[in-house]
Amino acid sequence: MDRIFHIVDRGTWALAQSAGEYRPESLQSEGFVHFSFADQVEPTANLLFADAVNVFVVEFDPQLLPAPVVVEDTADRGEQFPHVYAPIPTSAAVAVHDLPRGADGRYHFTAPNRAG
Repeated sequence: MDRIFHIVDRGTWALAQSAGEYRPESLQSEGFVHFSFADQVEPTANLLFADAVNVFVVEFDPQLLPAPVVVEDTADRGEQFPHVYAPIPTSAAVAVHDLPRGADGRYHFTAPNRAG
């Protein structure tokens, strides 16, 4: 499976790194951690984080996660997203990416190139 991505507030991620584990509110309320595939990051950021000012994208290697990645449509919108039903060890993060805004005020994300 390709890498998966999670949009998070920088301060929240810093606290998780100190603890060694990331437990977003969704893990308690929904039972899983929301992730995106690379092509889903930009639309998700613009839909759910439009008013956020301090977010970035953490890239994860699914093979480093403690539970399998489940790809499903939990919102019944016809789009499948990766979810993990467990706390996320911060050691599974393999990169962080800025999430810049364009002149239009919208987030723009270019997936890292893994070819070669």
